[in-house]
Parts: sequence; structure tokens; C-alpha cells
Amino acid sequence: MRIVSLLLLALLTAVPAWAAETRLADPKPGWDNPRKLVLQLTDDENRHVNNVLYNAINVQKFYGQDNVKVAVIAFGPGVRALLKKDSKVAERVASLRDYDVEFVACGNTLETMGRTAEDLLPGVSVVAFGIPEIMERQLQGWQVIAP
Repeated sequence: MRIVSLLLLALLTAVPAWAAETRLADPKPGWDNPRKLVLQLTDDENRHVNNVLYNAINVQKFYGQDNVKVAVIAFGPGVRALLKKDSKVAERVASLRDYDVEFVACGNTLETMGRTAEDLLPGVSVVAFGIPEIMERQLQGWQVIAP
């Protein structure tokens, strides 16, 4: 009886309930059919910015870099994280760009701040308005997450 109890305990602790595998929906992601994710960057608070960047990494880690497209779209105070003079995460942004994470800034926010595209970190693109960009991507099949 004791051996059975020990075996049962070992089985129960070997695969914790929280470690269950995520079931992939059909069609499965691949280089010709990647998952598409927009992460909203809406705050320049260090904890929020780092959380968004960690989420980008984790999603790529889960699916594999070739099986997912990740875009970080910043508007409002989140744009500050992408400004050359204000960014505390410039190196991380550059590194994530090397892994094909796209960074997009809201042009309306830049204008309101008295900034231009030249004030952004290298490789950050600009759209006229951040929220409509997110809406249109969602209509094109991108999943939108606001961490």
C-alpha cells in the first residue's frame, strides 16, 4: 500500500496541473500561417514596458520565431518607451527587432508631444493613429492583447 501511495504521489507531482500543454487550434501555426499578435504599449511606467517586452519574448518562445508575428503598438504615454531620449529599454527594443518583433508608434501621440519620427529609436515605424491601427490589424486576424 505504501508503494502505491508513493507512486501515486510521484505521478501527481511529476506533472503539475498548471503545466498542462496548450492545445493549438487548427490550422496549426507555421511559417506560411503564423499566429499574429499585437501587444499594446500604453504606459511608460518601467514595470509595464518590461512586461510588454517579456510577453513578446514569451510568445515567440512558445510558438517559435518563424511561427508568430509580434507587433508592439505604442500610443499615449507608451510612446515614451520608444523615444531615443526617454527610453530605458532601447537595447531591449533593438534586440527584439533583431528577432523580428515590430515596433509601431502613434503619430498623433508624437504630434501631441511635439515629437517627430526622427525622435524614435531606430526601426520604429509610425502610423497616423495607434488605436485605428490596432483595430484594422484585429480585423485582419491579429490577436490584440493589452498586458
